[in-house]
Amino acid sequence: MGETILPRRLFLWCMALIYMVAFVSLYVQIPGLYGNDGLLPARWQLRYTGKPLLEQLLTSPTLLWLGPHLGLDTQTAMELLCLTGAALSLAATLLEPLRDSLVFFCLWALYLSMYQVGQVFLYFQWDNLLLETGFLCILVAPLRLIRGSRAVREHDPVTFWLIRWLLFRLMFASGVVKLTSRCPTWWGLTALTYHYETQCIPTPLAWFAHQLPVWWQKLSVVGTFVIEIPVPFLFFSPLRRLRLAAFYMQFLLQVLIILSGNYNFFNLLTVTLCLSLLDDRHVNFWLRKADKSGDENNDSKLLLWLSRLAELLVWTLLIFGTIIWFDLQVDSAKHSVSSRTAFTYHQFNQFLKTVTIPCIWIGVLSLTWELVTSMFRCACISGFLKRFWGMIQWTVFAAAAVSMFAVSLVPFSYIEYDSHSRLWPGVRQAYGLVDRYQLVNSYGLFRRMTGVGGRPEVVIEGSNDGNTWTEIEFMYKPGNVSASPPVVTPHQPRLDWQMWFAALGPQTQSPWFTSLMYRLLQGKREVIELIQTDVSKYPFHEEPPTYLRAHRYRYWFTEPKANGSFPERWWRRVYDEEFYPRVHLGNTFLEGMLTQFGLKDKSASRRVSNTAVAQAVRWVRAQFRGVPTHTLIWTLIACSATFCLLQGLRGQTRHTDQTAVTNKAAEKVDDLLPDLSEEKQAKEDESEKNTEDEEEDENEQKVDSENDDEEELVKKDESHDESF
Repeated sequence: MGETILPRRLFLWCMALIYMVAFVSLYVQIPGLYGNDGLLPARWQLRYTGKPLLEQLLTSPTLLWLGPHLGLDTQTAMELLCLTGAALSLAATLLEPLRDSLVFFCLWALYLSMYQVGQVFLYFQWDNLLLETGFLCILVAPLRLIRGSRAVREHDPVTFWLIRWLLFRLMFASGVVKLTSRCPTWWGLTALTYHYETQCIPTPLAWFAHQLPVWWQKLSVVGTFVIEIPVPFLFFSPLRRLRLAAFYMQFLLQVLIILSGNYNFFNLLTVTLCLSLLDDRHVNFWLRKADKSGDENNDSKLLLWLSRLAELLVWTLLIFGTIIWFDLQVDSAKHSVSSRTAFTYHQFNQFLKTVTIPCIWIGVLSLTWELVTSMFRCACISGFLKRFWGMIQWTVFAAAAVSMFAVSLVPFSYIEYDSHSRLWPGVRQAYGLVDRYQLVNSYGLFRRMTGVGGRPEVVIEGSNDGNTWTEIEFMYKPGNVSASPPVVTPHQPRLDWQMWFAALGPQTQSPWFTSLMYRLLQGKREVIELIQTDVSKYPFHEEPPTYLRAHRYRYWFTEPKANGSFPERWWRRVYDEEFYPRVHLGNTFLEGMLTQFGLKDKSASRRVSNTAVAQAVRWVRAQFRGVPTHTLIWTLIACSATFCLLQGLRGQTRHTDQTAVTNKAAEKVDDLLPDLSEEKQAKEDESEKNTEDEEEDENEQKVDSENDDEEELVKKDESHDESF
């Protein structure tokens, strides 16, 4: 795999943004969910028994234990931690030096602190996924805040590989559980004919998707199975084009889910994980930058043709297998494609037993390759001290990567019992030690399709006289049949989500619902703001209702009119049954349910904190009161993206200016070169002329000297003759 510097930087930026969304979304809902007058007060989860602080942290790892030491009650401490996480993640989004390992450790610790006391409102798979991905960010992010550290390290591909392994576990398990659950809608390929109207909070586009023909819905289920089960194996392909194709297929699936349903930050987080399939060459292709690596040009023609042949073979097997497994047939008369599941549960179970252990070995081989190549890079560093320090870093992070991979095998193997039982017991023991920190988790989304007989929906009604009843409409969940479905992604209204789960069973399976009825009868503003941010839209905002009751209805999307025009209403509904009987304050049934579920607060009321920190936290709360959460989140996202875009344009402009200056300097040098060359040539000619003159003078002097010698010899001969 090529260099992954740019995908890694983009991944860390997206993670900082998702952390900001998660903290802001949770912060707004803290008073109503976990406040002193909320549905499930968080202080009930923290039993101060006088144990040392360290022992309390080990028992329940949450920073909320520090609240009393700071003079803060539990609600104020939760708000402070959320504000700190939101501010820190926003700063990391805006400033690249803050996308640091230490910063991501703080973000992970802050969200884990919320998770430990979040109870049923925080026990979603995407919360687990955020914590696991957030912990991996600690390994992936550089230590920029430490002087002398580098932004790029030789072991970075090893830690970034863990993101790819997490993506594989998430997608493969999500596809497998749909079939192992034996849900008849998934096996019959009809799940999407119910999904769009029965999901928790659909979007307006879900209504249009629901109107698509059945054969297209079944074909879409086939595509979902293909993308989630066989395609994830391409994540570890040595062929770059196969990995890129897998990326775009996963990206397409997540975008379609985002358009048709409000699943908060979950799909954005999944797309962020998909960035581990990219390399610098492809990101530069997005940015329209020239590729300087030239890897493809360096490949021999034979190797290039072999890779193309291998790709063709893979796609042929995938297409042919899909046609066989789902018995795809084109019906030209009806202009449709028929499909059915052409394998049995037993055959799929045998397939799962066959591939689960090989999946693990594929991960082992892929990780080993990354370890060996990164070790070779460390060995090639020039300088003994740098090479020695690089090898120490490689050893530490390689051990961390191997440990994370080994521990993750425990939740991954849950998909197949026999494979899980064959794991080394030491790995299971290690998993038990770190389970409370949510470092690794098991996943499996949309295991069973609910609402086959109509979408169950709980509707709460209030009255002051017991005769005239008024429905209490929630901001996001379906209620009013004329109200259009909202678009709230990436915010998660957690009460609305739990109302969806509550409707699937009796009220005794949702103890918090009794607390909701109790708080509404008391007229607690914090809880009312969970239902309507603008309290004036709540029908009993002036005076709490005297009586409350709840009924269960069955909802369906409406159909287009015969002439093809849109109906006036989005939903139609029929009455199903009573969900919660009529109650009032002091009612025997209500008091009994509160006592049964332990929802009566018997402890003495705590005094509200009045420290400077508590007053600052309350002041911040007052500034955002009444602002819709999804509007606040999208404002922060837009401002952050604009700031980063301007930073990028400024950097590009600066680079362009530097390039222009360099080019001008080069032009000046080129202009000066002819003059310099002429001057040099003149000097050389003058030097040669001087040399020639000197040689002539030397020759003349030599000739004169020879003539003088001859004259002396003649004189000597003459004198000799005379004397003779």
